[in-house]
Amino acid sequence: MAIDQTTVFDEKLQAQIAATAATAVKPGSAYTLIDFSAFSQGHYTEVVTRGIIEAPISAKLRDDVSERALRTFDACMTGQSAFARKSLLAAVVQVQSTATNDLAKSDILAALKDIGDKVRASPAADRVLFLASDMLENSSVASFYAHNTVRRVDPAVELRKANAAGLIADFGGARVYVIGAGLLSGDAKARNAYRDPQTMTALRQFWTLYFQQSNAKVQEFGAPALLSPISY
Repeated sequence: MAIDQTTVFDEKLQAQIAATAATAVKPGSAYTLIDFSAFSQGHYTEVVTRGIIEAPISAKLRDDVSERALRTFDACMTGQSAFARKSLLAAVVQVQSTATNDLAKSDILAALKDIGDKVRASPAADRVLFLASDMLENSSVASFYAHNTVRRVDPAVELRKANAAGLIADFGGARVYVIGAGLLSGDAKARNAYRDPQTMTALRQFWTLYFQQSNAKVQEFGAPALLSPISY
C-alpha cells in the first residue's frame, strides 16, 4: 500500500482507504505501507510499517493436533491478526494526518520507480498495490497542470517523457488499485477546478499505459473512490 502525502483525502475517502487496508490483513499474508511525496524537506518515499501474518494450520494437519494446542494456536492467530490490523490502521492515520496541499511539486513517477522495486522484491505469488493518490504528476519530468488547473494530457506524449527520464518501473506483475485519481481537494474552491470527463479519461489512459509498461495491470482506477472492494 502506498499513500501520496501531497493528496489530502476527505473523510469518506479516508474511511475507504482504512477499510481497504484492513482487509489486506489476513492469515498467510504480508503487507507494507509506504508514503511518498515530492522530494522536499521532511517529505520523501519511505517504508512506514510492514508485517507478516502467519498462515493457519491446514485442515489435514489439524486432525493430528490436540484440541488444547489448537485452541492456543487459534487464539494466537486471532491476536496476531488483530494486532497487525490495529498497527497498520494507526500508521495509515498517521500518514494521512501529515498530508498537505502546500508542496509545489509531486514526484509520483519517481516515487513509483522506487516503489516498484519493493513490490517486485516481494516473494508473494499475488502482488497487490493499493495506491492512494490524486495521480497528478507535477515534476521536472512532466506536469499535468496548466494555467492553475489540471490539463488534458496526451497519454502517448507523457509516456515518452517517462521513458526518456528512465522512470518506467517493474512491479513484478502486480495488480494495481488506485483511489483518489483527479481528486479535488485544496483547489476545490478555486476557479477552473472542474475535472471534465475527457481530462479524467486521458489521465486514466496514461496511467493504464504506464503500468502496462511497468509490468503491472490497473484493476480499478478510482476517480476518486473505488467502486468495488479489492480482492486480496
